[in-house]
Amino acid sequence: MSLWNRYLAPGFRALRRDWRSGELVLLAISLLIAAAAISSVGFLSDRVSKALDRSSAQMLGGDLALSSDEPVDESILNRAAELGLESSSYRVLSSMASTDTGMGLVSLKAVDPSYPLRGELLLRQEGSRQGTRAVGGPGPGKVWIDPQLTGLLGIDVGDLISLGESSFAVDAVISYEPDRGVQFINVAPRVMMRLDDLPATGLLGPASRVRDVVKFAGPEAQLQAFESWLEPRLEPGQRLSHPGEARPEIQRSLNRAYQFLTLVALLTVVISAVAVALASRRFSRRHRDSVAVMRCIGAGKRQLAVMFVTELVVLAILAASVGVVLAYGIQAGVTGLVSSLLDVGLPQPSWTPALHGYVASLLILVGFVLPPLSSLYRVPPMRVLRQSRDEWEPRKWVAYGAGMVSFYLLAWGISADARMSAWVTGGFAGGLLVFYGVAYVVIRGLGAVASTLHHASLFRFALRGMVRRPGLATTQVCALGVGLTVMLLLTLTRIDLLDGWRGTLPDDAPNTFLINIQPEQREAVTDTLVDAGLRIQEPAPMIRGRLVQINDQPVDAARYEDERAQRMVEREFNLSHMPALPSSNTLVSGRWLDPSANEVSLETGLAKTLQIGLGDSLTFDVAGQLVRVVVTSLREVKWDSFDVNFFALISPAALSGAPATYITSFYMPPQLAHLNRQLLGEFPNLTVVDVGAILGHVRRIIEQAIVAVQILFLFTLAAGIQVLAAAFAATRDERIHEVAVLRVLGAAARRLRLTQFIELVSLGALSGVLAAFVSIVLAQVLADRVFEFSLGWPWWPWFAGIGGGVLISWLGGRLALRGVLQTPAQRLLREAA
Repeated sequence: MSLWNRYLAPGFRALRRDWRSGELVLLAISLLIAAAAISSVGFLSDRVSKALDRSSAQMLGGDLALSSDEPVDESILNRAAELGLESSSYRVLSSMASTDTGMGLVSLKAVDPSYPLRGELLLRQEGSRQGTRAVGGPGPGKVWIDPQLTGLLGIDVGDLISLGESSFAVDAVISYEPDRGVQFINVAPRVMMRLDDLPATGLLGPASRVRDVVKFAGPEAQLQAFESWLEPRLEPGQRLSHPGEARPEIQRSLNRAYQFLTLVALLTVVISAVAVALASRRFSRRHRDSVAVMRCIGAGKRQLAVMFVTELVVLAILAASVGVVLAYGIQAGVTGLVSSLLDVGLPQPSWTPALHGYVASLLILVGFVLPPLSSLYRVPPMRVLRQSRDEWEPRKWVAYGAGMVSFYLLAWGISADARMSAWVTGGFAGGLLVFYGVAYVVIRGLGAVASTLHHASLFRFALRGMVRRPGLATTQVCALGVGLTVMLLLTLTRIDLLDGWRGTLPDDAPNTFLINIQPEQREAVTDTLVDAGLRIQEPAPMIRGRLVQINDQPVDAARYEDERAQRMVEREFNLSHMPALPSSNTLVSGRWLDPSANEVSLETGLAKTLQIGLGDSLTFDVAGQLVRVVVTSLREVKWDSFDVNFFALISPAALSGAPATYITSFYMPPQLAHLNRQLLGEFPNLTVVDVGAILGHVRRIIEQAIVAVQILFLFTLAAGIQVLAAAFAATRDERIHEVAVLRVLGAAARRLRLTQFIELVSLGALSGVLAAFVSIVLAQVLADRVFEFSLGWPWWPWFAGIGGGVLISWLGGRLALRGVLQTPAQRLLREAA
């Protein structure tokens, strides 16, 4: 007999037979919703993530940047043009600028007319903090300047400024430059000119230190093809940059946005898996008798196993196909709404979420359908003659353990975040254990309560009914509890977690940095700002130093493969000392600095990049003096707080006598924008860095992600409703059988209805209490361990959990048992048999 006839054909026949009889409808719907929910979340989150990436590209000035110590070869630009990419080039160098009133060092940036490809260059406009958008770059013979130069050189719009061998007219003052990083080393005021005008200045001599940069923009597929072509051709001194890389404050917000979107997808996986598990449990119980009959007529265990696996795999593939198509239609239908809410066009999604839908359907099948069926093909033939209760089998728990592994792999594949996947998987498994253990103990304890209710026969009857069948009641509580937990956690995500994230960036977050404050100016500058009504951070010293040794071994950039590590060891660091750990820093390991010792506290990212750990010794060259310090702590820095922060904080004793300038940050309200000009007039050496545009961009990222999560919440809510429906459908047969027996024994319909009401309300209340507790604990863990901000202890989940549990349990029970009490007892017994 062929493989098809012996093993596969029976599976297809079983699929057709069970579908016609309605046995597979609930399981198919559950698998379909699992694939549809995961794929729809994936499609929309993929599009929103791409939109956020595009939004962050505005901070880079393009979708991809190539910087080089030498002019970029023309073949690179030609290849980009062949792929349909836009490109924009500029050159950056330091130069002396002079006017009739003085001279100073400036950072000269020569741009082509297409600069910037992404984002907006804003020019100052009187009465407006944001400024007006610049188009086409400076005109021939004209320059745009930083506001700092108006005070430093005493010039303004219409004046002349000399650069090299040429003079230029100041045409405008720059309000915001999208791709200028907030670097506090060698900060020089910007002068922007036309790229064609640069040769006339005579500044491009053989010894000139010019940095050439080309920005590229275009569709994602073409960008990936171009990057794949370019990377192997990169020469020494050339580097590719992507959106968010140069802005830790932007990257942190982007990461959080992706984490929130991913969390919704993972919770969809949880709730879909529960729905499938409940449906498969009912399928398994209803097939035991038919399997026993097949065993009696000679069907082997292997043949039965292959038959069921074939049947369910084909079902999963078909359900996933319908689910993926449905998911694509759903996300396409809400694209217009999302685009209008996010105020940004959404790129087309990739087909990766469709693959996730198929993989999710199959992995959920393996993890949550096959375990209940693992004992089905071992049903003894004697079951035809003797009905026996299910016995506990160790292999079942092994199978469910494999199911949790499948769940983790699925979560990891969707999120690409091992830590978040572990927390969600662990929370899921732990929640199930808590639900099962507590529910079983409570239901067993209800027997003692029932014995005391001598005058409340209905309550005694309902409680004893639950005690007589603890397995059924416990299953009901677990199913309801998990469904309510996910729904409460989603609501917590939508409300409290998102509000907590929004609270990390308050309305009065610092939007202005003031640097190059000289020690003798510190008090005067502080008084000026305070007198203006501003609340400023205590100015922190900023001392330049170069890392020259690690553990007494000379630092060599060549020993690092990572480009960021190479750049960091080649540049000068900003060192500082503070009396206490800054509020936007968290001590991850070690202890805080001893002010009288030679110690250093490093930011965790820097320590990881340079492969430095606790106890290592570092030697810095500070103004020609070697300063040796020991690493005593590692800090996690919240760069998106926009407070004054440093990669390296050193004990005051180690930096005693080192030349320092000071830096502070503060919130500058729009009505005091003129204060910047006043400061530069009084203290021309100061550098004012306005990060208001960056701050606004971070806020837009937060708001966009919040809108996206709220929309995705609706998709997962639909899956949650399915889980609750499956919870009652999974116990329908047992309840029908119980009602039938009680009807035969003479129980009145009214008494059964009231008893059922009391039981459902009790189970719903217990499920709600457990769900509220677990959802709050999980939200706390996610806020602390994943999203890294504090979350209070909300009270509303307790009321929502209990009230929702009671309402859903009662409505679900009524719907699941609709018409049962009016059905003749003989028919009920036949249906439940």
